[in-house]
Amino acid sequence: MRQHGRVRTQRFLVTWAFNVAALWVAAKLLSGVHVSGDHAWVTFVLAGLVFSLVNMVVKPIVAVLAIPLIILTLGIAYFLVNVLMVFLTSWVVGDFHVDGFWSGVGAAVIVWAVNALLAAAERRLAGD
Repeated sequence: MRQHGRVRTQRFLVTWAFNVAALWVAAKLLSGVHVSGDHAWVTFVLAGLVFSLVNMVVKPIVAVLAIPLIILTLGIAYFLVNVLMVFLTSWVVGDFHVDGFWSGVGAAVIVWAVNALLAAAERRLAGD
């Protein structure tokens, strides 16, 4: 049981690190995603933590509530749930800003792509 908790903690830390990197890339590529304040790296670390927690706790609840809409739109609404998680992170982390709907859409796509690339690299390095 103790080992299982350690693995879950390690997995969360990796997810957090991936999300920090993904949000940083989104901010670098999109003018509508940016941070304010003197310590941008602290904001990215905090935004990555909040985004990880939001995806772990809030997203499953929203996804379950949105199942009829997800089915009706053939899955497009699930992508909008991801966009909502980006906006929720922006709302919670005051120095992390997403300026509009299309910036949120772009950020969701970039975060997905960066996470997919990092996960593939992690699997390759682990030899899976």
